[in-house]
Amino acid sequence: MSDLPTEYDNLEEDGPGGESHGIEFLVEEVEFELDDARDLTSWIERVAEVHEHEIVQLTYIFCSDEYLHKVNVEYLDHDTYTDVITFDNADDADILEGDIFISVERVRENAAVHGVSFRDELHRVMIHGVLHLLGYADKDLLSQTAMRKKEDDCLLLRTF
Repeated sequence: MSDLPTEYDNLEEDGPGGESHGIEFLVEEVEFELDDARDLTSWIERVAEVHEHEIVQLTYIFCSDEYLHKVNVEYLDHDTYTDVITFDNADDADILEGDIFISVERVRENAAVHGVSFRDELHRVMIHGVLHLLGYADKDLLSQTAMRKKEDDCLLLRTF
């Protein structure tokens, strides 16, 4: 995977024992720049704190539709396109550790369909992945409605 420009490299801090932890932003097979990485990092940390979880390592991979489709087929055996896939790597229930793959193309398309800005749709999808890591599901209509409410609550925590 290719890293974003080096200005994003300093977002991580050293944790206990000198281990690196935090939030990382990567890009795969798509032209994409994240303009507000520091603000996003603070916001995501605030969401984790409100939910009484510690972020050990979150890796966001912004990618193309085709890249995410391949991940969906290979790892989940789903032959469908989607905007986000979340992999939970945590061994403990009160920590957040995982990989969140986001199709930039799908987010852009969904923003147009729903009449919202790309920025707001991107933030919704980014926090959607975090909510999955926090244990929220969206497999049926009831849980989808609850997830949307949680997304809205989290979006209200943004200060930028």
